[in-house]
Amino acid sequence: MQDLWSQSRTRVATPPQGSAAHAAAQAVEAAAQAEVGVHKPAPVEETPPEAQSEEAVKREDIDGQSKKRKKTSKEVSTKRARPTTSSHKNVDKTPPTARLADLGGVSECVERMLELVAMPLSHPEVYLHTGVQPPRGVLLHGPPGCGKTLLANAIAGEMGVPFLSISAPSVVSGMSGESEKTIRDTFEDAIQSAPCLLFIDEIDAITPKRENAQREMERRIVAQLLTCIDDISWDKTDNKPVIIIGATNRPDSLDPALRRAGRFDHEISMGVPDDKSREQILKVLCGRLKLSGDFDFKYLAKATPGYVGADLSALTGAAGVIAVKRIFKQLADDNQDSQMSEVGQLEGQAEDQVEGQMSSLQTLAAHLPKESTIAHFLLNHPNPLSETQLERLAIEAQDFEKALKVVQPSSKREGFATVPDVTWGDIGALHEIRDELHMAIVQPIRHPELFAVVGINAPCGVLLWGPPGCGKTLLAKAVANESRANFISVKGPELLNKYVGESERAIRQVFNRARASSPCVIFFDELDALVPRRDDNLSESSARVVNTLLTELDGLESRKQVFVIGATNRPDIIDPAMVRPGRLDKLLYVDLPSAEERVQVVRTLSSKTPINEKEMDIVCEVIQSEKCSGFSGADLASLVRESAVVALRESLVNETSNVVIESRHFLKALEKVTPSVSISQVKKYDNLRAKLMGLPGKSTSKNE
Repeated sequence: MQDLWSQSRTRVATPPQGSAAHAAAQAVEAAAQAEVGVHKPAPVEETPPEAQSEEAVKREDIDGQSKKRKKTSKEVSTKRARPTTSSHKNVDKTPPTARLADLGGVSECVERMLELVAMPLSHPEVYLHTGVQPPRGVLLHGPPGCGKTLLANAIAGEMGVPFLSISAPSVVSGMSGESEKTIRDTFEDAIQSAPCLLFIDEIDAITPKRENAQREMERRIVAQLLTCIDDISWDKTDNKPVIIIGATNRPDSLDPALRRAGRFDHEISMGVPDDKSREQILKVLCGRLKLSGDFDFKYLAKATPGYVGADLSALTGAAGVIAVKRIFKQLADDNQDSQMSEVGQLEGQAEDQVEGQMSSLQTLAAHLPKESTIAHFLLNHPNPLSETQLERLAIEAQDFEKALKVVQPSSKREGFATVPDVTWGDIGALHEIRDELHMAIVQPIRHPELFAVVGINAPCGVLLWGPPGCGKTLLAKAVANESRANFISVKGPELLNKYVGESERAIRQVFNRARASSPCVIFFDELDALVPRRDDNLSESSARVVNTLLTELDGLESRKQVFVIGATNRPDIIDPAMVRPGRLDKLLYVDLPSAEERVQVVRTLSSKTPINEKEMDIVCEVIQSEKCSGFSGADLASLVRESAVVALRESLVNETSNVVIESRHFLKALEKVTPSVSISQVKKYDNLRAKLMGLPGKSTSKNE
């Protein structure tokens, strides 16, 4: 209709041909075309042959000059149009589709974001009336996958305001000045779109500390961003707020000028979720899944320590994939069973023939691989399943248990937090020590609510000390396993570094990793090498290491579900401040095993060793005799291993494949294995125990 309307207007407005008005109109049209560079072809006139050649030469010259002019104008237009192709013109300002209902376990962070972001955007008149300046920027920081980006998108989606989201690495350009221009253009767009939210993801990529910057361009980018943040004021945005949200997982690497008041006024820490938060996240993630029966989210939350939101999302996805495979396998098996039943219902066949077909189908089904049965089901069922078949299909708890073996949290992928495979059954004797550790660490991790009801604070740390080879490290591993907590094993000397400040940084990193994987048990082996007694002879670097560790231990009361176990052979050279109440306040002495305990240790060590049961009583008598007096757990393990070597050597000489350890093999092994702790050392430890504890016994506590 619009084309027809324009054509009719053209016909009406065009004057008759040959009239004066028509000639004037043609002259005006020719002048306009000449002005814009459009040449209308003139009426063709007959040209003499002599003039055609001269005219062709002139036309070639004119065409060549016009091509040069067109090329030059094209280059100029390209150069002028270059800035319009910057990335800020393509920034999508549409509010995200995410909502606060998509979040779980971050109620405190959501409350603060509503206070700092939603209130100024919804009611700026309150701030204008009271004269209060609203927050200019909010910094979200936390480990990767904890939901920083999702939280910013959900707030913007709920508010429905323009949302400018940029990735900090995309701002960096190879040409000088382009990065700064991109930042300026982005902030200009934000000011023109006010009220709006400006989200800068991975902001640490463009705002490093300027004193550590490698290039001058990095310093310019930081300075430009600081200037743009300062320029966002009410008068430039027509009293409409523009709030900046930054996200990073390395807040300590940001330039300090960025975190001062007036820029990123407030910081919100989104740490690793605890059990309750993980339970809420799992409920949100599983809200669209069909689960079987009453699903125990609390149990699954306790089984996923150290998991962040992204890890839990991957866990639900893996459980869904496992469930789909199980469902298809189940449907394929049901299909085979139905085919077998149809064979038995065939009429007009002899009974032996039916039995033969049934046995052949059963044999075929038993030898078919899983993929073949699923492929067979897919070929026989090309159409969608019925509602009756779909009704009994659901994701079960066993699917999540299998997915736990496949999906590991992000922290574990870095290799610093793992659950050991040592159990109490792998430890012989040491029952009193086990009971103390069970109440000090295992029960507070398994049942923290009971300790909170009674008002008892669990010990922050435990110090295991005693002769070498008595099972201190094994005890720490068993504690971590029984409590189902993550386990970080640190050898004392491995944290020491010759460079100034590196040892302290390593200690802080260990505790940060423990907090990220809570509940977690940190085991410091050879603690005396890390925290020696501070005196005038101690170097300044060693004193700083001791001070750093003491500071970290002081903060454990506020950092729940992080426990420290130290092990040492020399508690007398450890700094006294380390074993005061509030730090490693529970001291447990791990003594050499008694005669009865030596038998228990040997029975535990030989559980996987072929020992002649008829001679086991004789072996126990040898272990209880004076020949094995003073043997530690490590010495007994060496004795069992050496006796197995003697029996194996004997079988190789006799060319027999049956290897059985007998009492004579133990007696022969005793000729090579001797106690690693001398009698004088035993007396020294007894005197040290009386000095430190003040009480006799093999397992005492400083608090007793």
